Amino acid sequence: MSAGFQRARRPEQVEERRTAILAAARELLAERPVADISLRELSCRVGLAKSNVLRYFDSREAIFLEVLDSAWTAWLDDLEVGEPGPPEPGFAREERIARTIAASLAGRRLLCELISAMAPVLERNISLDFARSFKRRAAANLERLAASVRLGVPELPAEAAREFAVGVVVVVSGAWPYANPTEAVALATAEAGGAPGFEAVLAEGLTNLLVGSLARRR
Repeated sequence: MSAGFQRARRPEQVEERRTAILAAARELLAERPVADISLRELSCRVGLAKSNVLRYFDSREAIFLEVLDSAWTAWLDDLEVGEPGPPEPGFAREERIARTIAASLAGRRLLCELISAMAPVLERNISLDFARSFKRRAAANLERLAASVRLGVPELPAEAAREFAVGVVVVVSGAWPYANPTEAVALATAEAGGAPGFEAVLAEGLTNLLVGSLARRR
C-alpha cells in the first residue's frame, strides 16, 4: 500500500478513498473495455493492495456499477427530448424523440459499454445489500427517463413510459456489442457488405419501441 493511502478511519477519509478508486476505474475504462480490467490492475492504478480496495467496495464489479450509476445520472441530467407536442403524421414526433435519445447515448461510450455489461457480467458478483442499493438507484434512473419521455409524449401512460425506459436499457445492451465486435468479426462483416452502426441500430429499435407502446394504447 502506498504511503499516501493509510487506512481510512474518518468518514471523509473513507469517501476520499472511494473517490480515488472510482477515478482510477474511469481512467482504465478510457483505455480498454471493462472486461479487460482486473481488480489487480485497478488496485495498482490507485496504489492499494486488492484487499484494501475491497475494504471500500464489495468487488470489482461493484466498483464498475458505481461508475455506471454516476454516468447514467449524468446522462439523464443532460438529456432533453424536446417540448411537448401533439401527435404528428406517421409518428414523426415519436421517431424524433427516439432518435434524440439514440444520438445522446451514442455520444456516451462509457455509459453504453457499462449498460451492456451490467446484467451479464457486473451484477454477477455483488452482495445482496449492494444489489439492493444499486437496483434502487437504477429504478430511479428508469423513472427519470420515463418522465422525460412523457414530457415529449404526454398521452403515453406512465406504465408504458416505464416499459419503454426498460426497453432502452435492453436495446443498448444488445446493440452495443453488436456494433463493437472483435477485430475478426468486424473484418468478416465488412467483407460481407457491412452493418449499420450503433446509433442507427439504436434509433431504429427505440423508434419501434416507442411507436409500438403508443399505438397499443390508442
